[in-house]
Amino acid sequence: MSSRDIDLRMELPPTLDAIEKFCAEFQLWRQGACANLDSFSSELLLREALTNSVVHGCSGDPGKRISCVLRAKRDRVVIAIRDEGAGFDWRAAWDRQAEPEDTHGRGIEIFRRYANAVRFNPKGNSVTLVKRFQRVNEI
Repeated sequence: MSSRDIDLRMELPPTLDAIEKFCAEFQLWRQGACANLDSFSSELLLREALTNSVVHGCSGDPGKRISCVLRAKRDRVVIAIRDEGAGFDWRAAWDRQAEPEDTHGRGIEIFRRYANAVRFNPKGNSVTLVKRFQRVNEI
């Protein structure tokens, strides 16, 4: 990878099918842009953020869109997801710990466990996740 950033940008309709297609594209992009990035945890973060946008942010409203920007940097990938929903009070949810049997409310727990940094916008309809990875010495 060169020293410049490598981006993948996409606007998605609020459907689970669109998430599936985008995650397949993400894996192809990851192999070229940041092959050392852990495939499981990075896709888990991406899927969770996108699923939250579909289910909670856009509520399946086909008139709304989800914006996704992935940026590969020297030793990390940045995942930025924004939806056109009303947002949520992420501050109130931040300290809540999800139980294994919970069927909702696990997103922030996944973000805390697998991302190196998590930032929400004040409205709560945009999240930026940072995932660091090991670089292989280049010849």
